[in-house]
Parts: sequence; C-alpha cells; structure tokens
Amino acid sequence: EAQLVESGGGSVQVGGSLRLSCAFSGFSFDDYAVGWFRQAPGKEREVVSCVTNSDGGSYYRDSVRGRFTISYNWRKKTVDLQMNSLRPDDTAVYYCAAELRWRMSACVGIPPYNADYWGKGILVTVSS
Repeated sequence: EAQLVESGGGSVQVGGSLRLSCAFSGFSFDDYAVGWFRQAPGKEREVVSCVTNSDGGSYYRDSVRGRFTISYNWRKKTVDLQMNSLRPDDTAVYYCAAELRWRMSACVGIPPYNADYWGKGILVTVSS
C-alpha cells in the first residue's frame, strides 16, 4: 500500500524559511514522479514543485522558482522542499503526491492536478 507522510509545516513570518519533508513507501521512485502541491483557502489546488525523473530533474511553478528547492534523499526515501523567502501568498495546506511518470501531467503543471497517491497534507502559515 502506497503511503506519503508529510512533516515540517508550521507558522513563520514573512521572509522566513521552512523545510517540508515527504516520507514515501509502497511504490518505486523509479516509476513515479513525487512532489508537492498546495491549496489555499478558497482557491484551487496547484502544483508547487516535483521531482520528475530519477536523475533529479524537477519542475517548479513560476511563483516559487528561485525561492523553493526540491530534492530527493534516496537514503531516507524522502522528497524535501526547502522554502525560503516565504510570502503570505505561500500560506496553504501542502500535500505530497506521487504520479506515474509515463503519464505525468500534474507534476509538470497541467491541471487538474490529479496524482495517483496523496498524503494527508500539512499546514504552512506565513504571517506579516
């Protein structure tokens, strides 16, 4: 059974940093793109960033590029998201998700962002 468990969320002030971690099991990273999505109150779910291939290739949405960095830790089997220079509009519930790589769409920014497996989500709040 596939599982994705998020950790590392919380509250931070504008300009601060947080590191999210997604521990996954029950599927092979060789077959799945794994990444982070978010949903803010009253808004649609959107992709944030994904590791799209086993060589570490990645996708970022425009609004986080240069501020967020995604990485895969093969020893721990985690996909981590380092978030720097946080802004109030980064406030959302962040979800870790996995998508079969051969039919990848959500992880390369194509809505409606329906991945194959989802974590339960973790709240990130950025206050001014």
